[in-house]
Order: sequence, then C-alpha cells, then structure tokens
Amino acid sequence: MIIHSRPVAITGSVLAFFALSFAGVLRGLAPLTCCKRALIGAVLAYFVCSIAVSIVDAVIAKAVIDDHINRQLSSKTGKAKS
Repeated sequence: MIIHSRPVAITGSVLAFFALSFAGVLRGLAPLTCCKRALIGAVLAYFVCSIAVSIVDAVIAKAVIDDHINRQLSSKTGKAKS
C-alpha cells in the first residue's frame, strides 16, 4: 500500500461536512436539517474518497511493479527497453 486511504478519506469527509452544512445554512434550512444532510454527505464522501484512493493506489502500485519488471528484463538482456 503506497497511499494510506484513511487520512485522505477523513479529510475529504470533514471538508464535505462543513461545506454541506454551510450550504444548508445559506439556504436557510433548520439546523437539524443541515446537520442531517451534512452527516449523510460526509459518510458518502468518506466512502467515495476511500474507493478513489484505493484505485489510485492500485494504479501506482501497478506502474511501480511494471517499471521494476522492465528494469530487470532490460538488465538481463543488456538492452534498454522503452
């Protein structure tokens, strides 16, 4: 695992919570309604950020592994692969 998903997901969910609560206050909604909507949005943002970071992590890991394999193959054959 190259990137830890939990800190990124928590940061994203906190930002989403405050953004959604601020948007609800600006629209003149009741505080309880703002809180409920912001909490639901924060939970969804947590899961979306976790999934997105996992995808990015898998792509980076695959690129590192492919690069390592290419370097090993090029050192065995004596040719530089591009």
